[in-house]
Amino acid sequence: CQYFIIVDPETMEFEALPNPSITAMHGAGIQTAQIITNKGATVVLTGNCGPNAFQTLSAAGIQVIVGVSGTVKDAIEKYKKGELQPSSQASVPSHFGTGGMSPSPGTTPGMG
Repeated sequence: CQYFIIVDPETMEFEALPNPSITAMHGAGIQTAQIITNKGATVVLTGNCGPNAFQTLSAAGIQVIVGVSGTVKDAIEKYKKGELQPSSQASVPSHFGTGGMSPSPGTTPGMG
């Protein structure tokens, strides 16, 4: 993704962060997870999450929820209503977002 949106679900205040790892061929998932961790996130809502990002986020105590689509506002509302379930594992293989693999119909790339 080109940007990360960090949202306070109570106030809906947000910060848009450019993704410095967007062109990285290796380590993008770990770099992304470190950025998210450093921002103090407790939950990540995403379309997909690769194994390196998932492991790094989970180790930091950050809950990962995959399969999320639609607008940021809609995703936050679904989260607040308890309609989104935490993931127990990565949703895509390593290097999924590097162009070597294309998403299945109906899915969108997320964090690598």
